[in-house]
Amino acid sequence: MDVKSKFYEQRCQKAVKALIKNGFDAIYVPTREEAVKKAIDLVPENASVGVGGSVTIHELGIVDALKERGHVIFDHSPLTDPVERNATRKKQLTCDVFFASTNALSLDGKLVNIDGTGNRVASMIFGPGHVVLVVGANKITDDLDQALLRAKQVAAPMNAIRLNRKTPCTITGQCSGCLSEDKICNVITIIEHRPSMTPFTVIVVGEEIGY
Repeated sequence: MDVKSKFYEQRCQKAVKALIKNGFDAIYVPTREEAVKKAIDLVPENASVGVGGSVTIHELGIVDALKERGHVIFDHSPLTDPVERNATRKKQLTCDVFFASTNALSLDGKLVNIDGTGNRVASMIFGPGHVVLVVGANKITDDLDQALLRAKQVAAPMNAIRLNRKTPCTITGQCSGCLSEDKICNVITIIEHRPSMTPFTVIVVGEEIGY
């Protein structure tokens, strides 16, 4: 028996049931490969696709797969020009399908995210035709308090390191509530129930993916 896979499956299934109770479309898949297939199947032909600066989505190769299918992709991550980056962020708000992950998912089906600019969490809440989150089992927490803690003390420092931010957490590995101009903990959102005007699917994967 693969102990880790069984453990993750139990937690993922519990989180999926809670998400469905909270109004989301949610599905559990055991592997990355199945997550990619499910995610791509949710994108209609000729749909425009936004990507919210997600390590998970890029790690899975979903962006490359959609590009090969000919979809228009609004992804600010590889862009260096500030004007072009912001213009792309705004296009994510009105795309047909918006892909992202979440910083934490509690077992009672709540999604917690920390953002620096706010574009990613804004697109999760209102605007896109369909929001699709892909969430690794490593992001599941026992409750909301632990989800907030994970977002602050795990996801945010790791993303600050990834983005080469000049913040204390990139040195200590721990959030200190800094006031740095480079901080990425500017906006914290808790999505307790599916936003009323936003079709929303959460794919929960029984593997560790992203931060």
